[in-house]
Amino acid sequence: MDDTAPPEGPAPRALVLVVDDDPAQLELVRRTLAPHFEVQTHRSALGVSNLVRNVEPDLVLLDVNFPALKGDQVVSLARRYAPQRTKFILYSASDEARLRSLARASGADGYLSKSVQGAELIQKLTAFRERSRGTP
Repeated sequence: MDDTAPPEGPAPRALVLVVDDDPAQLELVRRTLAPHFEVQTHRSALGVSNLVRNVEPDLVLLDVNFPALKGDQVVSLARRYAPQRTKFILYSASDEARLRSLARASGADGYLSKSVQGAELIQKLTAFRERSRGTP
């Protein structure tokens, strides 16, 4: 038996940073995710780069439509400060074709429609976390 091996135990929960300017949407997503993930919320596209650098989230679930700065622009800026493991997911009520296009153009790791909720949202975020970066 190797006494230097770290103790076996449950893996730490992934940290999800949810960014949306709609407080009701933030609260809904927080309540949905909290039993399965560590969750931090933020109500503005401004300051996301600093948050990503300071809290080092595993996943960033990012609304696309902000008054000052669009979510796809935030991905490009925040990615510079993010750990390599951080995955950026655009999250919007926009149609899927637009979301797919924005995700590709911005370098986001994926996209989800805001119609994805509950257990399906948890499942999809878990899959994003487990997927290697750059895998389609």
